[in-house]
Parts: sequence; structure tokens; C-alpha cells
Amino acid sequence: MDYTATQSGSRQRKLQPAMRLRNPSMDASGGSQLFEDTSGAAAGSHPGNQRSGPQAAGFPGQSILSDPMSNLAMAYGSSLASQGREMMDKNLDRFIPISRLKYYFAVDTVYVGKKLGLLVFPYMHENWEVCYQQDTPVAPRFDVNAPDLYIPAMGFITYVLVAGLALGTQNRFSPELLGVQASSALVWLIMEVLAVLLSLYLVTVNTDLTTIDLLAFSGYKYVGMIIGVVAGLMFGRLAYYLSLLWCCVAIFVFMIRTLRLKLLSAAAAEGRLATGTRNQLRMYLTMSIAAAQPVLMYWLTYHLVR
Repeated sequence: MDYTATQSGSRQRKLQPAMRLRNPSMDASGGSQLFEDTSGAAAGSHPGNQRSGPQAAGFPGQSILSDPMSNLAMAYGSSLASQGREMMDKNLDRFIPISRLKYYFAVDTVYVGKKLGLLVFPYMHENWEVCYQQDTPVAPRFDVNAPDLYIPAMGFITYVLVAGLALGTQNRFSPELLGVQASSALVWLIMEVLAVLLSLYLVTVNTDLTTIDLLAFSGYKYVGMIIGVVAGLMFGRLAYYLSLLWCCVAIFVFMIRTLRLKLLSAAAAEGRLATGTRNQLRMYLTMSIAAAQPVLMYWLTYHLVR
């Protein structure tokens, strides 16, 4: 019993150093490490290379940007883009004069108030001539007689909204019907301007009226249309007829006194009797343009008030 215990004890003492020597090697290269660490080897094999990442490999587009042919191609492309932009601006300004449109929207609150009063009550206004500064008409905010596009544009939008309100009060509102109402008003406006341009061409009238001027004068009728429809919605059909009649007479007087300075001769503008066939044609044309405004005002609003 004693010999056996002594022999087993000495065997255990012999195995313990071996196990202690084996454990460090197993910890260093055991199966618990999934990937092999090669950073030390890579650093040892390339001692002089200290860069890593994009700096070591080089940026992929760096060679392209440093290429002279690439720089030349980029400069040529930018010059082509600038030339194309200039050409587009020229052609766009030819068909849609952006600089001229800025003039027609140069308004303020005082001008809008005075212009609306002039459209509703033009009878007491005496001076209808447009003021000029160095052969250039002044901005509308400085001259109430100057045409603008702000009131016609806002009038058209307000007219569409009021038409939708009127259709809603009659339980007839629908997006399709409102779209038809807006598109019909726009088509009638375009047809009116084209008819006036054709008449000016046939009569051979030399005038400074532009297409935008005609668009502005034709768009002033929306103010009276809005007043008539709102009065009809609030006070009934009789109020619609009375207010629309007042606005029709007012726009007729406004168009006569405004266009006679543009279409008639200097003698007719001063109040003297116009003589000659051409002056008579100009007078008839002015009367026709003015008379068309009340007809269109009634045509575009009579179905909105019941």
C-alpha cells in the first residue's frame, strides 16, 4: 500500500511539469483563435512601408484627375455646358421675355388698390397716358395707367376659386367640372388675344401694344366677374345682374379710354374728329375690343349663379 502510493505520487510530480510546459503552447496556437494574426509577419517582411489603407494603395480617381487629357476633357465639357446655357437663355427670352415679365409684376399694395378702384370706377380719372422715363415706360407701381400682369393673374386664380365655391353651394362641385371651368376661361382669353392680334395685323396698325399688354388688358375683366359672382352668391341673382352690369360698363369705359391712346391716331387721342378710313377702322377695332369684354364676362359667369 505504501509502495503503491509512493509510486503514484512520484508519477503525478513528473506529469505536472509536462502539463505546465504544454499549456503555453496550447494557449498560443489553440483552436480557440479563428483567424491567424499576420500583422506581425507583414510588418516584419516590409519594414520600410508604414502606409496602410487608401494612402498605401492610392486613391482610384487620383490617376484620372492627374491625367492632363482628363483635365482637358473636363474643361471642354464645362465650356460646352456654359455655351448651351447661354443659347437656351437667348432662345427662351425670344419666346418668353423674362426681363419684360419682371416689369409687369413690379407692383405694390398702393398700385393694386388704385388699379382696382380704377377698374370699378373709371369715370373720374382724367389722365390716361402712360408715363415714360428715357423712352421707357415706368414700372406699374409708379404709374396707375401702366398695364400689369399681377391683377389679371390673381384675378384668374380667384375667379376659379369663386367658381368652385359657387358650384359647391349648388351641390354641383366636382374636380372635373372645376377643371373645365378654368380651362374654358383660359381658352377664351387666348382666343381673344389671338383675335386682337389678327385684327391689328389686318388693319395694319402701327402701335406699341405688345402681346403681353393685350393679355393684361384682357385679364382685367376677371375683377368684374368676381364681383358679380360674389354679389350673386351673397344677395341673390338680382344683385348679380346689377353688379355685373356696373362692372361691364366700367370695363367698357376703361378699355375705350386706355386703348384709344394706343390704337387711334394722335388727332383722335387729343379728342378731335378722326378722319380717314384707317382711323375709322382703328376706332371700330377699339370699340370691338371694349365691347367683347362684357360679353365674355356674362358668358363665363351666368351659369354660376342660380
